[in-house]
Amino acid sequence: MSLIVLDRDGVINSEPAGGVTSADAWEPLPGSIEAIAALSQAGYQLVIATNQPGLARGWFDLDELEAMHAKLRALVEDAGGEVAAIFYCPHDDDDGCRCRKPATGMLDAIEAEFNTSLHDCYFVGDRTRDLHAAVAKGCKPVLVRTGCGEDTLQQLLTHPDAELAQTEVFTDLDNFSQYVLR
Repeated sequence: MSLIVLDRDGVINSEPAGGVTSADAWEPLPGSIEAIAALSQAGYQLVIATNQPGLARGWFDLDELEAMHAKLRALVEDAGGEVAAIFYCPHDDDDGCRCRKPATGMLDAIEAEFNTSLHDCYFVGDRTRDLHAAVAKGCKPVLVRTGCGEDTLQQLLTHPDAELAQTEVFTDLDNFSQYVLR
């Protein structure tokens, strides 16, 4: 079983200023749904690990978050794929939880749920916190240039981080999926 971990906002869907606060505002990035479906059809299990501080900040409630995820799952299913699971951190930046990336709590939960190790699995994100969580868990860090990815790349180029030196960079999730499926 090959797992691929994906961040959500900025990787799968656009992230407007102020964040995504409703299912109506949740819009997939071009090619992301098809990329997930193609990877799923190829036998990969796609698991989403997403920080959702909007819950703690009162920007949306759990029902609205579930509606966003239902929309995501339905789009992927309509494209012939499947999202194996969605894990989220409901805490804010200063809550000191173990699940908010760059901490590895969500990744620990994924390992427990799937009874496997994430070591050497791809972890696709658009922020340094995604990449640091990936490295801390032994995943292969992947940066996409969508969402905050372009800014993250510039930050890494101007202030190199030895821990993230092995990060692979792709234009977007579709470009990454084409690489994996070659």
